Amino acid sequence: MAAALARRAGGSAAAAAALWGAARGFASVGSDIVSAAPGVSLQKARSWDEGVATKFSTTPLKDIFYGKKVVIFGLPGAYTGVCSQSHVPSYKNNIDKLKAKGIDSVICVAVNDPYVLNGWAEKLQAKDAIEFYGDFDGSFHKSLDLEIDLSAALLGSRSHRWSAFVDNGKIKSFNVEEAPSDFKVSSAEVILDQI
Repeated sequence: MAAALARRAGGSAAAAAALWGAARGFASVGSDIVSAAPGVSLQKARSWDEGVATKFSTTPLKDIFYGKKVVIFGLPGAYTGVCSQSHVPSYKNNIDKLKAKGIDSVICVAVNDPYVLNGWAEKLQAKDAIEFYGDFDGSFHKSLDLEIDLSAALLGSRSHRWSAFVDNGKIKSFNVEEAPSDFKVSSAEVILDQI
């Protein structure tokens, strides 16, 4: 669907992302991200021992988004190429610029368990700048219509590559890449211009 919308938008990735968001009918600019994913909670990245100590607690979306200005970006998975080499570093390298624009938190979410995300965040030395959350069963991404089958790459059901600026739960900007290997509209540099 994203490819068809890109053709309708004259090939512009940003215009295609906007059209796709409008066409999907789930989460889009102007909608409430918590209402778009009712009852969904995410799992903050942590070690196994921290998981046991917190009784495998989860974080409701309202606690992540309400009363805050949040930049969130989703990606296909921890330890994968574009995610490790470009996507996370773009946010890590621009954290001061994002905070200067009043952003309370920058969040990375992926269809992974919180333990894998914790190890990956530590490897990327990004844990101090970015909050990492697992969507272990994909329910968050399914609710937002951002699920994609990446079985051909041996990843199974994952997330599209995307980003959003969310103010007090309301989606102010929403960017979805045409393909999971693309990195054109979901970078920190793009979202900085949208805040």
